[in-house]
Amino acid sequence: MKIRNICCIGAGYVGGPTMAVIAQKCPEINVTVVDINKERIAAWNDKNVENIPIYEPGLSDIVAEARDRNLFFSTDVDQAIDKADMIFISVNTPTKTYGIGKGMAADLKFIELCARQIARVAKDDKIVVEKSTLPVRTAQALKNILDNTGNGVNYQILSNPEFLAEGTAVDDLMNPDRVLIGGDIDTAEGEEAIQALVDIYAHWVSKEQILTTNVWSSELSKLTANAFLAQRVSSINAMSELCEKTGADVNEVSRAVGMDSRIGSKFLKSSVGFGGSCFQKDILNLVYIAKSFGLDEVADYWHQVIIMNDHQKKRFAAKIVQTLFNTVSGKKIALLGWAFKKDTNDTRESAAIYVADYLLNEQAEIVVYDPKVTEEQIYADLDYLGTRSEKENRERVTVLKDPYKVCDKAHAIAVLTEWDEFMELDWQKVYKAMLKPAFLFDGRRLLDRKTKEEIGFEFYAIGS
Repeated sequence: MKIRNICCIGAGYVGGPTMAVIAQKCPEINVTVVDINKERIAAWNDKNVENIPIYEPGLSDIVAEARDRNLFFSTDVDQAIDKADMIFISVNTPTKTYGIGKGMAADLKFIELCARQIARVAKDDKIVVEKSTLPVRTAQALKNILDNTGNGVNYQILSNPEFLAEGTAVDDLMNPDRVLIGGDIDTAEGEEAIQALVDIYAHWVSKEQILTTNVWSSELSKLTANAFLAQRVSSINAMSELCEKTGADVNEVSRAVGMDSRIGSKFLKSSVGFGGSCFQKDILNLVYIAKSFGLDEVADYWHQVIIMNDHQKKRFAAKIVQTLFNTVSGKKIALLGWAFKKDTNDTRESAAIYVADYLLNEQAEIVVYDPKVTEEQIYADLDYLGTRSEKENRERVTVLKDPYKVCDKAHAIAVLTEWDEFMELDWQKVYKAMLKPAFLFDGRRLLDRKTKEEIGFEFYAIGS
């Protein structure tokens, strides 16, 4: 089965970069990324590729090479579906905010809408690929909709979860640890569909790194991988609080533990907490699935990872208040960083949002600098919490594009994203412009304590 035309529904953080790389590596395949968001598609089509809506190192160059050759961005969803041999579904699957499973289960309404649109439009056989992170057994729901509401078309459903880390997504796509493809391994048609997707990735990924499984194992593997990674972050963050009480240093503990070959060093860096679109959402989904099968002990085990992460953000914010003589009312607190990690403009579940919200509840005046996150996004993140009115958020939060102006006359600075440029700031200049005593809170273990204390800062870093 030769794939000539691919359609990807969803032009977000997964669909856009993944399709750009496939188009670059498979010039004989036409790849069309569709989205109903006209502004997003317009940004992907901007003549200046630096203005594409997602910031990822190296992505603009790939888009520049493939766009209008065999990579296209469009709002005409029906046309792209009709033309495609293979359709990737890469739409958002947020945590439900209503009804059964509220606060835990994945909201699959966008997935179902995609399935119904495919069923309405498709006139010939299609391979449908789940790219969004989905609960196990979602493929069955997709197949039920497609088979029962379509035009007599035959569908094969594949699961091809993404394992991208924002900030390194292009490298993760170019040099993946593994590509996972799940499908119906018990039928010839299923095997043929799996092989069609294997052949696409085999343009640049070695066959040894392409794993094929049944569709349920593939769906569950994505949730499990994110749960394990988040668990490691919460584990080292739990130890960071103990380190602060006992005089140990969490970096030294992390290094000692990480040198054990059975454990390894990755994801053992203590911080103000993990964020991003996946970890919390996927763990809550895993908790909900476990509860739905009556596995309460399993659910409680994984839920503790989220509890620990929330605790880390709250205690960091509380430490700021406590250190500033138990009040930040009317005090200017400078936040350096808003993105959930460096080298991305994604702010979903960023620790900065919750630290800022906590400090605003304590009547602080917040000033923010982030090199890639827009002012509009920062206000949207705070508005979404619904803690206070949009008007009050704009009155009490100021966003500037100059880190030195953000820190000017500040009572305290909190580093909340590990942007490299924060290490290169003229910290002597920063200190001179601040109110004294000048407090510096390092939520990412980014800065050197000795040099900052020599300048004169009252310095606090998580885990020491």
